Amino acid sequence: MMENRRVVITGAGAVTSLGFGIEEFWESIKAGKNGIKTVSRFDTAEMTTKVAAEITGFDPLEYIKDKKDIKRMDRFTQYGLAASIMACEQAKFDFEKLCLDRAGVIIGSGIGGIETLENQHSVLCKRGAAKVSPFFIPMIIPNMASGKVAINFGFKGYNECVVTACASATNAIGSAYKVIQHGDADVMITGGAEASLTPLAFAGFCSMKAMSVNPDPNTASRPFDKNRDGFVLGEGAGIFVIEELSHAVERGAEILAEIVGYGCTDDAFHIVQPALNGEGAARCMQMAIDDAGIEPEMIGYINAHGTSTEYNDKYETTAIKTVFGSHANKLSISSTKSMTGHLLGAAGAIEGIVAACALRDGFIPPTINYTEPDPECDLDYTVNCGKASEIEYAMSNSFGFGGHNAVIILKKH
Repeated sequence: MMENRRVVITGAGAVTSLGFGIEEFWESIKAGKNGIKTVSRFDTAEMTTKVAAEITGFDPLEYIKDKKDIKRMDRFTQYGLAASIMACEQAKFDFEKLCLDRAGVIIGSGIGGIETLENQHSVLCKRGAAKVSPFFIPMIIPNMASGKVAINFGFKGYNECVVTACASATNAIGSAYKVIQHGDADVMITGGAEASLTPLAFAGFCSMKAMSVNPDPNTASRPFDKNRDGFVLGEGAGIFVIEELSHAVERGAEILAEIVGYGCTDDAFHIVQPALNGEGAARCMQMAIDDAGIEPEMIGYINAHGTSTEYNDKYETTAIKTVFGSHANKLSISSTKSMTGHLLGAAGAIEGIVAACALRDGFIPPTINYTEPDPECDLDYTVNCGKASEIEYAMSNSFGFGGHNAVIILKKH
């Protein structure tokens, strides 16, 4: 049996409402900048929610040169491919020397090409079946981000798409980590992409009463705050290039962080509500800690799932206490969804980037918009202002509808 191999991050890319590329994104996160605004893409007059972390200024032609190709991709695939190109540029591959049979892709998406679905349904209703695009199916399927990225770079190895709602990207990263660790690849592109800021998806979340009805973009997303009233939808992509350690060292790659632990569980409880007291989340965090072979007290920072919903924030807090005991009160925690909104299937990817940058720079980002403590959420959420802190291990949590839980642990390199 092959000994587990070490896996490191050598590139990252981000497409977010707070900027494109990890440095622009990270500087905005460090500064506590708010990426949430009043929705401008469609009319929300009949909807209870008015705000979202909407991406503006994204030009796919800056990354994808073929206009025809762009028209044949839903926005979620455009975001995923653009972020992958950024990540590979940072990784500085010599593609002439890279073994493409041992390079793969795993990119998660919770919803996939829903914008295309809505548009083509309108075409069907107004113009008839013959006018539906022949590219309709390949544009909506969630695996197309993984497929297009593989085609773009010629990566012929392990390839799949993870669809586990809001845990998708973290599950994708964890799966890619295991693929390399177990010897089935040397290089993987992994993360998540989502573009579900559309009228139908927005209306659906409104009908669930899951999103904030606060019309003020500056206070709508307030994780762990007593006055939180729901999540704020976001969109975008986050991508890592990860490699087997010696493969990265031999080619002189700059290493952002090391992936050392992964946990994956299910609540087996309810289609949308988390298990009581965060039981499934706690098991997932403990699994990741055990996989990393470390003690809980070695974790210095948690990027929380922190959705700004009543049950998630309360039960995630309880789960952290269950796993970390007295150390929970010493942990630095933050929910960067207060700034980015909730990117659903891409959330764990941009939050993984935050965790990696926090390790690299020794800085804990804030949870903004926090004004009134909740007695049931009583840990250190790094409220409103980030802080310098040298940490060796960071944890990133993602929990999704269907009871899916995913956790990764990163180590400072």
